[in-house]
Amino acid sequence: MIPPYITPSLSSLHSLSLSLSLTMASLHHLHLLFLLLVLVTQISAHHTPQTYIIRVDSSSKPSVFPTHYHWYTAEFTAPTTILHVYDTVFHGFSAVLTPFQAASVLKHPSVLAAFQDRRRQLHTTRSPQFLGLRNQQGLWSESDYGSDVIIGVFDTGIWPERRSFSDLNLGPVPKRWRGTCEIGVRFNRKNCNRKIVGARYFSKGHEAASGFGGIVGGINETIEFKSPRDADGHGTHTASTAAGRYAFRASMEGYASGIAKGVAPKARLAIYKVCWKNAGCFDSDILAAFDAAVNDGVDVISISIGGGEGISSPYYLDPIAIGAYGAVSRGIFVSSSAGNDGPNGMSVTNLAPWLTTVGAGTIDRNFPADVILDNGRKFSGVSLYAGEPLNGKMYPLVYPGKSGVLSASLCMENSLDPNLVRGKIVICDRGSSPRVAKGLVVKKAGGVGMILANGVSNGEGLVGDAHLIPACAVGSDEGDQIKSYLASNPAASATINFRGTVVGTKPAPVVASFSARGPNGLNPEILKPDLIAPGVNILAAWTEAVGPTGLDADTRKTEFNILSGTSMACPHVSGAAALLRSAHPDWSPAAIRSAMMTTASLTDNSFNPMLDESSKKPATPYDFGAGHLNLDLAMDPGLVYDLTNNDYVSFLCAIEYGPKTIQVITRSAVNCPMRKPLPENLNYPSIAALFPSGSTGVSSKTFFRMVTNVGETNAVYRVKIEPPKGVNVGVKPGKLVFSETVRRLGYYVTITIDSKHLVLDDSGAVFGSLSWVDGKHVVRSPIVVTQIDPL
Repeated sequence: MIPPYITPSLSSLHSLSLSLSLTMASLHHLHLLFLLLVLVTQISAHHTPQTYIIRVDSSSKPSVFPTHYHWYTAEFTAPTTILHVYDTVFHGFSAVLTPFQAASVLKHPSVLAAFQDRRRQLHTTRSPQFLGLRNQQGLWSESDYGSDVIIGVFDTGIWPERRSFSDLNLGPVPKRWRGTCEIGVRFNRKNCNRKIVGARYFSKGHEAASGFGGIVGGINETIEFKSPRDADGHGTHTASTAAGRYAFRASMEGYASGIAKGVAPKARLAIYKVCWKNAGCFDSDILAAFDAAVNDGVDVISISIGGGEGISSPYYLDPIAIGAYGAVSRGIFVSSSAGNDGPNGMSVTNLAPWLTTVGAGTIDRNFPADVILDNGRKFSGVSLYAGEPLNGKMYPLVYPGKSGVLSASLCMENSLDPNLVRGKIVICDRGSSPRVAKGLVVKKAGGVGMILANGVSNGEGLVGDAHLIPACAVGSDEGDQIKSYLASNPAASATINFRGTVVGTKPAPVVASFSARGPNGLNPEILKPDLIAPGVNILAAWTEAVGPTGLDADTRKTEFNILSGTSMACPHVSGAAALLRSAHPDWSPAAIRSAMMTTASLTDNSFNPMLDESSKKPATPYDFGAGHLNLDLAMDPGLVYDLTNNDYVSFLCAIEYGPKTIQVITRSAVNCPMRKPLPENLNYPSIAALFPSGSTGVSSKTFFRMVTNVGETNAVYRVKIEPPKGVNVGVKPGKLVFSETVRRLGYYVTITIDSKHLVLDDSGAVFGSLSWVDGKHVVRSPIVVTQIDPL
């Protein structure tokens, strides 16, 4: 079997240098040669078909073939094996091939690379006001609520009948729209309108994978729709978070009642269903969706999908990074979720510098519930349980985990003894299975309620769930105290009190415990995540196909649901990008991201530094990037850090990618400069200074940045520096003067450390900032200083 990474064509063997020079470039080539040799030795032993994505140099197509498809089917593989042909963001095709056939395809001199299809996972109101949006003024008013912008949502589809997707009083569909409304099971052209301007579904990669030794099952049409219709709920939720219309009297079974609306309520939606219920999302289908979306004419792409496990592939192996580059290079803003593997360090995914990577924070609304012990002690937690309350009645407590059986402590399926839990409130540890599924296990075993206790890894971070039984989630400390009380009082009893919806909670925002953290595991010179946005307990539209828990046993129907995850944070930024694009149609994707980052908030609603939910300590740029999205300021950022396609190519050259490898991403051939650029000089709105960990004495690094004035024509900005502790930061020049003829100016930043006096924090870094101030605007960039082991 070909390993799931890029491999060069066999014909390129002769062009690979076998020099023993230990430069990074030659090491990279030798690594590719080694992978190819592994491939060749494995072919004879593996004959199972797999889906491969083949990158082809499209300029090599002989003129005798009318289309690339004709060329591929004549010279590369049979028509029956091809799943998708890519011709916009990526040139090539995906096909079901045996490893032997794949190796044969790789011999073709026009093939640049091949990689195996992989499965990705989804990264799973009041938030618009929390972002600084106000009715009849500010960015909503300036952008007409995003009415001329089209947001492409890559997810599980949509439930089009929801009020959030009404096209009432919307103007005509933008004329540039070239997409289609694809019909399928329970989805016809009438399901599209002036709000949902198009809808497609992509299933060929998923369906092909179902035949590969049971990797996934095929599409189960008893629970899934082979169409853009959403059987899961996630896609409906993210689409309405980004661009849902005003929906009055909205709630989830009474929780979070009020007016539900998306960040860009008048923006149009183009739906690309690439993820399937219980099956995930396949790279080959995601890449096909990027190809279609760019051709269709979207302005923004929202993709709450990632690799999971905090593992990120190099950009040339990552179809999300490749597809996003093709979109961004054509002026389309791409927002992606950072992942839910926090609070572990280096867990952030979707790391490409052309992506805007979004972590999750809380908002000032909560759903409190209390566990009350028989001695009167009260422990605070959260819950979205909406059934019959316990009304203060005490029930015996039991903790199955005291037996030492892990599956019982986690309340896994068939792990609980009904004789032990019947008629009791059961303490379940969080982890290994869905939180709501644990409550169902308790219910089946005869339990009357559940206390869901965080482990150390989750700390005090809590999210609400629409449990099927009376249940309350508590933090790690509270869980340990309840277990300790039960251990010393075996006859202990408790009850759970549900307190509904509370708004105005403080502090908020707080960085969500689950939100993935930096540093960037591929290129720590680029700070990721870029920023955070609301991602905890977000109310948005929901599918009719499943109940709010998503469990088969949950027969409830609800128009709205409350979910948490960086999946929910990402569409907030997608909607924000739609508003900014509408208000500033000439801004590039990089300019839009810069506006969000340099105006982001660092304080909560108590006017204190933003906290990390997992540790209760002040959060850092590794947790929140540049800060929390603040759209009241992003509309008028003053200065922006812009980037062009050439800047991204220079970055790829700087990280030692060769021209053929870069062409896998960029589509067109490139030539790297003789003098290698520095990756840290990418014109990013943040600065990360890396110093060798073994260095002693004084060390310095100098960075170059360029800012573009998008505010008042005649403006003077002066630098304000908050240096990291133990670090010296110098900026030249210290003043930037703009005029009608001078709109762009550069500056140098020199960062100096003395290893004897540098004390890094627990994350291995120290943090500061650099701001340009003109009396009205504060254009802030975070500074990260760290030491890393030399290569």
